[in-house]
Amino acid sequence: MDWQNIWNTIKNFFTSNGWKILGFVAVLVFGIILIKIILNITRRILGKTKMEKIGQQFLMTALKIILYLILVLILLSMVGIQITGIITALSAILLAVGMALESNIANLANGIVIVATHMFKKGDFISVNGVDGSIVNINFLFTTLQTPDNKRITLPNSTIVNSSVVNAGANKTRRVDFTFSVAYESDVEEVKKIVLDVMNSNGNVRLDPAPFCRLKTLGASSIDFFANCWVDSEDYWDTYYYVVENVYNEFKRKNISVPYNQLEVRNRTDNVKMPFIKKPLQERVEKERKNDKTFDLETAGISDIFKLSKNKGKTADKKEKETKKEEKIAKKSAKSAEKASKDVKKSKETENQ
Repeated sequence: MDWQNIWNTIKNFFTSNGWKILGFVAVLVFGIILIKIILNITRRILGKTKMEKIGQQFLMTALKIILYLILVLILLSMVGIQITGIITALSAILLAVGMALESNIANLANGIVIVATHMFKKGDFISVNGVDGSIVNINFLFTTLQTPDNKRITLPNSTIVNSSVVNAGANKTRRVDFTFSVAYESDVEEVKKIVLDVMNSNGNVRLDPAPFCRLKTLGASSIDFFANCWVDSEDYWDTYYYVVENVYNEFKRKNISVPYNQLEVRNRTDNVKMPFIKKPLQERVEKERKNDKTFDLETAGISDIFKLSKNKGKTADKKEKETKKEEKIAKKSAKSAEKASKDVKKSKETENQ
């Protein structure tokens, strides 16, 4: 191996392309510095906005990839490589990846929608597709919920965006609704006072708006009272159980009956008489049915069709013979009647003479 020739080749390359190499390095260094400056400025601007951190991270990552891709394409064009083919190849690769990851791309797009629109935030208690839980994490593909029984449930973002979502933690306060049923003989005003006193005894219950209780329904076996009060969202269940338990206890303490379905069983001692017809069932009398069979052209064969046409021909001939016979009988009876009338006339003429 001739090292002198190799060295001369390298030396000639750098001598003849010195300015191009210097420009390449300058563009590379300047491009990296410019990208970092743009990213820092963008990060500071986003930090002053109300956008969620996950949204900021996504935008920063996407911007970083785009800027470095542009820098690489510029450097390749400086070296003399045609970037048109590279762009075409990248487009084909992105298309293939997009088709393979169609569902994930849909989840990604819906994740952007969730973050950008502030549909809900970490800690909100939501209900979606029969699943209830508090949000513990939102990323651009999935949303993770923590259920009340300490289970982790991961839902695709597409499921959340395309479903009806009930967000119980969206607001600071919530209304707690109750329905209490008592017997008809209960004092309405006393029941209302008991329910309101129980709600007012809990410090979690807000006094503005004030707790509410009114008679709502006259049921089949009870009268039903509707009541509600307002609490902070985090105190919802504690308040609900407190009010239900203490209202029940106050009803018992003040002898207010809480009706429930009951089954009453009695022992009958009387003889039950049921009227009936003493005549027994009649004997079976078979119905006279014609022997004509229904004929289905779709299921019948050629032989069946031939037999049917033959039978129809015989029936037509038979009817024609019977018709002719009836006509002969009618003619004979007409002649007999005419002869009889003539005989009657002759007898009358003979008598007159």
